Amino acid sequence: FDPRHYLGTHCHGFPKTGPHRLRFLLESVKDLRETLKKKGSTLVVRKGKPEDVVRDLITELGSVSAVAFHQEVREIL
Repeated sequence: FDPRHYLGTHCHGFPKTGPHRLRFLLESVKDLRETLKKKGSTLVVRKGKPEDVVRDLITELGSVSAVAFHQEVREIL
């Protein structure tokens, strides 16, 4: 979870993630974790800036051969 997603937007100052969206995200992550657990896997959840968290996780795991990510598209007005 990137703390910057819970701040105001750069255009209008509205929160990017309000209470209803946050509840949906938390419930979705919980459900995904439970589903993966039933299949013998797990889900790593971290809070922080992705550029820091991913680097630290790679260091912690030691042997990572690939990392996939996406970048949020920002609308330019």
